Amino acid sequence: MLNSMARLPLHTLPAFRTLARLQNLRAAAEQLHLTHSAVSQQLRLLEEQIGFRLFDRNGRRIVLNAAGSAFLRAVEPALAQLDEGLRIASAAASGSDDETLRVTSLPSFAQRWLLPRMGAWRDRHPQIALELHASQQVVDLERDGYHAALRTGSGPWRGLVAEQLLDSPWIVVGSPLAARRLLGAPAESLAHEPLLGDGPMWQRWFALSGHRVRIKPVAEFNDAGMMLQAAEQDLGLALAREVLAADALQRGRLVRLSTVALVDPDAYPYWLVYPPSLAHWPPLVALRGWLREELDRAATPLNRPETAPADPKGNQNRAPSAAARRRRVR
Repeated sequence: MLNSMARLPLHTLPAFRTLARLQNLRAAAEQLHLTHSAVSQQLRLLEEQIGFRLFDRNGRRIVLNAAGSAFLRAVEPALAQLDEGLRIASAAASGSDDETLRVTSLPSFAQRWLLPRMGAWRDRHPQIALELHASQQVVDLERDGYHAALRTGSGPWRGLVAEQLLDSPWIVVGSPLAARRLLGAPAESLAHEPLLGDGPMWQRWFALSGHRVRIKPVAEFNDAGMMLQAAEQDLGLALAREVLAADALQRGRLVRLSTVALVDPDAYPYWLVYPPSLAHWPPLVALRGWLREELDRAATPLNRPETAPADPKGNQNRAPSAAARRRRVR
């Protein structure tokens, strides 16, 4: 059995990581630009040195076993940190001050909130290029080479630092044309309009307004950005996150049609997530500070008393400040 780091052949770990991901010798060899036999030899050396097998062989197939899975979880963060350290050192050696910050986000948040502020980011940090990846899928940051993620969920995520950015209630919005006939109308009248989004969420919103109605939306979407675009084009009323509608509300492309806001415990808050090894990396420190400033600035006009959420008893409560809604998860 392994009893010393001196017995761990470090040069074999990149081949192990690639093979563990692909679970195919030929594909791993192509990705590593090595021969099939060279990858096999590196794996054999690693297993001989540590004293146990990492893969089960079944004919031509090679499958990561329980020991291999545990070993991968242990070495992958260290390898990712070494990769990032090499990239930073290479940039320093070349004398370049430019950095690239790779961030993954939900398409709705990227489209409706982040992209409109990219100019402000560039003006504040011209030396840090922001490479944005928009996807509905949760990616593995260290495996896929991302420095941070903007996510919604219950958090925190194992092995990552998770900072809660904000909670955002659900509000009813419509086009200016819809607002001309509906603004100030009783809440039950909205039930007769074309509604966009999730039916059960709408029913909860109407219940909060004091009305129990059966809802059948005319359209549902897997992306909130698309739903808000449909509302802007007067295809129906949308029940959407306030933060995603904020810019359109301020620019008059959408109008808020009710002061009632649904604070949904199942509608998870937004988080900034990143590996602990990057906590003090200057580009990530810059992103964290900039996000806080921009979210505070965007929240200011949304915290007016007339747009505060209502509780089920009809009492109006002032919405909490952005600072109160945001807390660091430890």
